[in-house]
Amino acid sequence: MTHLIYKIASRALWHAAEAKGVFDGAPIDHADGYIHFSTAAQVVETADRHFAGQNDLLLIAIKADKLGPALRYEASRGGDLFPHLYGPLPLDAVLWMRPLPLGADGKHEFPELPA
Repeated sequence: MTHLIYKIASRALWHAAEAKGVFDGAPIDHADGYIHFSTAAQVVETADRHFAGQNDLLLIAIKADKLGPALRYEASRGGDLFPHLYGPLPLDAVLWMRPLPLGADGKHEFPELPA
């Protein structure tokens, strides 16, 4: 089974990456020097903390084993190890993408996520 990590991105940002043929990150990624990802266990909290109330988002599942040594797990929020990619994300590493709508309670509605 493929190990998956997840990226939340605006639809506009992702469509620009598709047109370019590579995803080189969101503004926060550029500022930090790597592309931020989350594991299945981390992504809901990531949405709550960094994307609260935002609509028109996509949840993107990435095959971590396709990223090689540029992918590192580093301590971040609460000492958890978060996946960080030091380089662009090749689009052939993407397994799927799905809309990440807001529910009636204002929280994002996630599909069931395999780890």
